[in-house]
Amino acid sequence: MANRSSRPHRSPRRTPTRTERRIIKVRVIRRWGPARIGFLLGLHPSTVHRVLARYGLARLTWLDRATGRNVRRYEHAAPGDLVHVDVKKIGRIPDGGGWRVHGRAARPNRKRGQGYTFLHTALDDHSRLAYSELLTDERQETAAAFWTRAATYFAGCGITVSRVLTDNGSCYRSRAFAAALGNVVHKRTRPYRPQTNGKVERFHRTLADEWAYAAVYNSDAERAAAYGPWLHRYNHHRGHTALGGRPPASRVTNLSGQYT
Repeated sequence: MANRSSRPHRSPRRTPTRTERRIIKVRVIRRWGPARIGFLLGLHPSTVHRVLARYGLARLTWLDRATGRNVRRYEHAAPGDLVHVDVKKIGRIPDGGGWRVHGRAARPNRKRGQGYTFLHTALDDHSRLAYSELLTDERQETAAAFWTRAATYFAGCGITVSRVLTDNGSCYRSRAFAAALGNVVHKRTRPYRPQTNGKVERFHRTLADEWAYAAVYNSDAERAAAYGPWLHRYNHHRGHTALGGRPPASRVTNLSGQYT
């Protein structure tokens, strides 16, 4: 019989299991940061952070807002294995500029309700390569025609799409969209779980920060004209943290330019 090591299997300085459970419980139920949890439990924030990191709860964005459970991150193995498709509404800018130019109270007689531009996006899960267009609505015919053009773009990049993931919007449940998909498998997100389509949601957040609201535009046409160059930079030049600081183009072997 071999002698067993006398070294303790658990570090004597590690936080007790009971305390760890209390930290995790507060994190999941109250969604507090390390400082507030530490104050409540009488612990140093760095101790709380180490426990949260050990159990994969270091970031609140990793938790599902509805259930508090840890969101499982995934990435498909090859381009085209899954493409996320979604629509984002963006308020139009009146000619002469909106409140960012004139201030919220400077033009009280300005007619409100300029309407929306509908940003349709198809984003490859593996490479984060995005095809996107600014369109006038989100009707089923528009969504179907958009997918036809997106599929052509991906095919031109050497990507064969096998599955598409959308939410449960009426345009994606239509016969027109199903006909446009053809043999592509259509997956839908669970109701009230937009994080399932999180990659395209994150793309929309990025474009809002870096394009839609990053500058002061004097008209909607001026902002729309800036979208094509921004999208090209996103695909070809902008580093992506999930790709080790490289752009989506680094994962696609036959990427053509896009200036839609």
